[in-house]
Amino acid sequence: MTTDEFFTREEKKQLFALYRKLLQLSGDTLQKEDCRNLKQHLIRSMQTRPAPRDVFGLNPIVKDMQTAVIVAEEIGMRRASILGIMLHDPVRCGACTAEDVGREFGEDVAGIIRGLIRVQELYTKSPSIESENFRKLLLSFAEDMRVILIMIADRVNIMRQIKDAADDEARRRVANEAAYLYAPLAHKLGLYKLKSELEDLSLKYTEHDVYYHIKDKLNQTKAARDQYIARFIEPIRRKLEEAGLHFHIKGRTKSIHSIYQKMKKQKCPFEGVYDLFAIRVILDSPLDKEKQECWQVYSIVTDMYQPNPKRLRDWLSVPKSNGYESLHITVMGPEGRWVEVQIRTERMDDIAERGLAAHWRYKGIKGETGLDEWLTSVREALENSETDLEAMDRFKLELYEDEVFVFTPKGDLFKLPKGATVLDFAFHIHTSLGCRCTGARVNGKNVPLRHRLQSGDQVEVMTSATQTPKQDWLAIVTTSKARTKIRQALKEMTARQTAFAKETVERKFRNRKLDYDESLMMRLIKRMGYKVSTDFYQAIADGSLDVNALLDQYQEMQRREADTHDTISYRSAEGYSLPMAQADEGGTKEDVLVIDQNLKGLDYRLARCCNPIYGDEVFGFVSVNGGINIHRTDCPNAPGLRQRFGYRIVRARWAGKAAGAQYPIRLRVVGHDDIGIVTNITSIINKEEGITLRSISIDSHDGLFGGTLTVMVADTGRLEALLRKLRTVKGVKQVERS
Repeated sequence: MTTDEFFTREEKKQLFALYRKLLQLSGDTLQKEDCRNLKQHLIRSMQTRPAPRDVFGLNPIVKDMQTAVIVAEEIGMRRASILGIMLHDPVRCGACTAEDVGREFGEDVAGIIRGLIRVQELYTKSPSIESENFRKLLLSFAEDMRVILIMIADRVNIMRQIKDAADDEARRRVANEAAYLYAPLAHKLGLYKLKSELEDLSLKYTEHDVYYHIKDKLNQTKAARDQYIARFIEPIRRKLEEAGLHFHIKGRTKSIHSIYQKMKKQKCPFEGVYDLFAIRVILDSPLDKEKQECWQVYSIVTDMYQPNPKRLRDWLSVPKSNGYESLHITVMGPEGRWVEVQIRTERMDDIAERGLAAHWRYKGIKGETGLDEWLTSVREALENSETDLEAMDRFKLELYEDEVFVFTPKGDLFKLPKGATVLDFAFHIHTSLGCRCTGARVNGKNVPLRHRLQSGDQVEVMTSATQTPKQDWLAIVTTSKARTKIRQALKEMTARQTAFAKETVERKFRNRKLDYDESLMMRLIKRMGYKVSTDFYQAIADGSLDVNALLDQYQEMQRREADTHDTISYRSAEGYSLPMAQADEGGTKEDVLVIDQNLKGLDYRLARCCNPIYGDEVFGFVSVNGGINIHRTDCPNAPGLRQRFGYRIVRARWAGKAAGAQYPIRLRVVGHDDIGIVTNITSIINKEEGITLRSISIDSHDGLFGGTLTVMVADTGRLEALLRKLRTVKGVKQVERS
């Protein structure tokens, strides 16, 4: 494909302008060789395997260049991120590989490309993420913070361009996703300017009339608002100049989205919202005098205007986890109106506008470890959450949470989300402390586990050696970290109790000299009303189920089933015939057992040694009692049967699948003993239509696990589809039918 075919005339002009701007923005980081090699890759990609335009018709190279400009200009990211953006499409389309990029531009660039491709693959079927892919998206984000920042820039870029898009449904879906996912992410990472833009554009595309109603109202009241701001600022300006401070001061109208949220929260029209703007004082202070001069401005402002002590927000002493530092106060201005004043330095303002990326220019900024801890907690929560929807809800909730600051008796400071309990704090310090926690002494008073902490609290955790985690603790804690650790501890306790119960049952079987039939035991467990075997063994462990009574029921069931045929693996072949087959190519005729419902008088049995199911290649083996056992042709016993009893073997085939029929199949799974891997395996099985998980047994040793799963399946087609999906689970090394 030529450039004339790939770009419109307008896109060519746009591309050259963007390229020049990108070089200006990143001239100190992109080398001439980088630019030359990048151009070669893009030309080769365009000529051989160009990336397709998206659902909005956007040219992929132009779009990526626009995103790179946003990343460089508005977030402040550098070489690796810019090259990663521009080269991920050629890699995704197969024009080159990530390894090629790694050798030419560095492994740092290749790593970003891999992360972007993982994310972009989730968008192949839809312009927005489906809920079932939300977990995968967040796990990709949690591996590299730069991927999150680039994807935020990508969404901002798309949102700026889809005003006139023909596909209204696609635009609405992208706008909704920007509001519920990317705007909260931008907030968490301190990109407040981009966060506000995403929220406003989302409102514009989803609530068109509301957006323009508020916008028109703001335009109508702009002159009066500007006059009020000037009147409020002027005396402050004079006092700050007299104090010899270097600063600039401005009024900032709040975003349309935030005004709309206030209207909904206060249940009032636009005219009822009074705090439509905030005053920002930005100081040009040396690093060692930042806090001193910010508090000096605070003193000057509050001397002139009456402050509201309940509305003081001090993020100077303890910055937010995303590095945000500022001093917020609300004072009574002229005409009795409350006005918010934000006091910060140029450095703090840069971090407030550019968020996390600004940390790369300012060394030693507080708050970076908070984001690292947040990403770690995201990873753990995703690996242990029960469902994708739960993961999504918890993640979105935590993105907007405020923080409280508490102290240990030794004076160590800890940050927790607002609403965190004593139990959250205990797990935040250490898992073992949380598991043994019985309460705490807060400011010298004993309080229970569910006590909510306030900023400034001094907390001493109380423990007991006999304390263990409880299921109802999950309703007490509010943080993902605590919830994850409690679930892990409960699973470990359940596993230990289940193992003990199994040993007890096996010992009782040996004492009575009984043979243990797992299939029979599973049917008994189901008959007793237990949905899963874990609940059954838990009942034995806590003493609510008597083992001796269980064995009596087992023996009774065993005696009853000895007199009847197994309903699954042995059924009367009333209606199963042994007709003559059609003449084969050699002209001879052979008897073929046709498993069909036509005639009466023949019994057949599905052999337990290989458990054949509909779709398997099978043969029949005439047993001594006159019935016929059906074996798979690849049954481990087949060679011996053919060699010793060839005269008793008959050909067999399936004539048709009986409606609703299912067969038990055992699967052997081997893999790494990673957190959440068993949950991932069982989740896939449970989602498969027409397949039921009947039992599961897992053993782990030295970081590896081996397990046997029994599933009920209708035919080989469904079985093969299940095997393919299980082999894609991260950490699974082998899945075979046993």
